[in-house]
Amino acid sequence: MVSGSGICAKRVAVDAKNHMLGRLASILAKELLNGQKVVVVRCEEICLSGGLVRQEMKYLRFLRKRMNTKPSHGPIHFHAPSKILWRTIRGVLRLQAGHKYCLLGRLS
Repeated sequence: MVSGSGICAKRVAVDAKNHMLGRLASILAKELLNGQKVVVVRCEEICLSGGLVRQEMKYLRFLRKRMNTKPSHGPIHFHAPSKILWRTIRGVLRLQAGHKYCLLGRLS
């Protein structure tokens, strides 16, 4: 990603196949904080830890969360794998930086 001399490539392409979701999100967040532009390919093949049934139940619990009075104002539930990764990176950047939306603009 970033070489030891501090010279960065214009864009870094990351193959997300067989990577764990949270670990990949933290590494990509760190690259975005360093000023690197990142392109992620094959997001649909990202791994989630735990069993398949457990992940399905966890996602269904997530889908049930909504606002009582006006559900269209509630949390947005993304279904695309790329948007799930984007939301995870957004959550990691929340812990690390206050200017996360300008950093997320470097991600594609």
